[in-house]
Amino acid sequence: MPELSDDTLQQRLRDIRLVIFDVDGVLTDGRLVLGDDGQEYKAFNSKDGHGMRMLQDSGVALAILTGRRSQVVERRATDLGIGHVIQGRRDKLPAFEELLETTGLTPDVVAYVGDDVVDLPVMRRVAVAVAVADASPLIREHAHWITASPGGHGAAREVCERIMQAQGSLERLLAAYLG
Repeated sequence: MPELSDDTLQQRLRDIRLVIFDVDGVLTDGRLVLGDDGQEYKAFNSKDGHGMRMLQDSGVALAILTGRRSQVVERRATDLGIGHVIQGRRDKLPAFEELLETTGLTPDVVAYVGDDVVDLPVMRRVAVAVAVADASPLIREHAHWITASPGGHGAAREVCERIMQAQGSLERLLAAYLG
């Protein structure tokens, strides 16, 4: 699945109604920090979070689909108002199918952002498969688009802004900050 031409990518991004994000390596840099108390810590990028909020404000729904289970992810999703959170599903394809059923959407209006081989089955089904810059080589090979930013360092913001730009909502949303 080669990268799409800019025109084809732009057309597909215009139709996106749901963006699904993996967590480790996409919304974070992929490191897992474990404390002596057994707590798991993850660092999220606040700029990514703001981009995700803006994308939701533009009318595009968001979901999290991750193979690991973490209270930190649940809290981050709640903070961002993400209604669709599926955790602990290493086999992501059945979870993706359930998400489509729940939302009533079809794969041709869905984008997925991933970084590793567990993301590949879903990436091969969606309209826009995005790999973060530091994704595994196999994932980059199967992506329609590769972000310039690595996971946890602005990749999610890049995806959100590119979708809003394609859909014509970015300037309107940014205008609110320019007063």
